[in-house]
Amino acid sequence: MTTKNTTTTKASEPQETTAPTVLHAHSGNILEPLETIVLSHHLRIEGADYVPGSNIRVSVDYARRLRKQGYVARS
Repeated sequence: MTTKNTTTTKASEPQETTAPTVLHAHSGNILEPLETIVLSHHLRIEGADYVPGSNIRVSVDYARRLRKQGYVARS
């Protein structure tokens, strides 16, 4: 016998826009300059998920690699 789910689901309410997440991913060299980039695609770094539109602060070298792979939004 199957039962029917009689609970009603509420329409999803629009989410509030919050400040973008900032990630401090760098090579460990504290003298290396950092750059803030805006992601154009979903990215997972060290187990953390970052959605498109997130601001992350990474080393210049890592930002360059992300640009080549198409992860950085055009400004």
